[in-house]
Amino acid sequence: MQTHQESPGRPNVAGFFDPRTFSVQYVVTDTATGRCAIIDPVLDFEEKSGATATRNADALLSYVEEHGLEVEWILDTHPHADHFSAAQYLKAKTGAPTAIGSYVTKVQALWSELYHWPDFPADGRQWDRLFTEGDTFRIGELEGRVMFSPGHTMASITYVIGDAAFIHDTLFQPDSGTARADFPGGNARKLWQSIQEIFALPDDTRLFTGHDYMPDGREPEWESTVREQKASNTHVAEGQTEEAFVSLRNERDAQLPMPKLILQSLQVNILGGRLPEPEANGRRYLKIPLDALPGAAWE
Repeated sequence: MQTHQESPGRPNVAGFFDPRTFSVQYVVTDTATGRCAIIDPVLDFEEKSGATATRNADALLSYVEEHGLEVEWILDTHPHADHFSAAQYLKAKTGAPTAIGSYVTKVQALWSELYHWPDFPADGRQWDRLFTEGDTFRIGELEGRVMFSPGHTMASITYVIGDAAFIHDTLFQPDSGTARADFPGGNARKLWQSIQEIFALPDDTRLFTGHDYMPDGREPEWESTVREQKASNTHVAEGQTEEAFVSLRNERDAQLPMPKLILQSLQVNILGGRLPEPEANGRRYLKIPLDALPGAAWE
């Protein structure tokens, strides 16, 4: 965990790295009021045993309690394909409302068909608020603003809070480039366009990404600035063209296997982080469609 102290208009940001999924979760605080938001929390899942746990989410709650904070929002940037969302667990613990981008309904429609859930309500009712482009919200005295950032998924959004932007799967750290865009509903050209909108933010804007895969064995990192990304991101630094990026991204994505938890995660995350309901024997079951996605890694 790293924390960054606040000045006026500058939220305090604490990042929590989960080494199992390479995910970064955030507690974003207005220190003037002690109110905060939790962004992209992880519900632990161990795929070999099928076990779930709340270790990551409880670490966020411990931080909130230690610093005497009040949680105002539980925010997801998109329906994640590599980990379960802990949004519902945290809502039950804090009473705070949950939110995500409104185009989650398109993701719900796509994936509920894949899971053969004909009665699934693909209208976003699983969250307390669905954000659209330009919507605003408050964390204490700080104003947050929503940017629609599709490409990685159809529903991805960026949260701009003071001088900080939470960009999750658009840009990674400059030495890691950008996120893949080959999931169902993804699009490399839209990803490029979303990145250009992020680059239009002030150069000193702090950018907080949602994953770090620690190239060359370095320690995990998750903060950069617009200036740093424009200068040195290995995929989109100044001088790169849209056509060259789309070609690069598509070629790289064609070589990548699907995330190991995509089929498990999406059926939880299009439910807003709710686990499947228990069956008559009291156990919960995931539903895994066979031969549904490309990208099998046989070797």
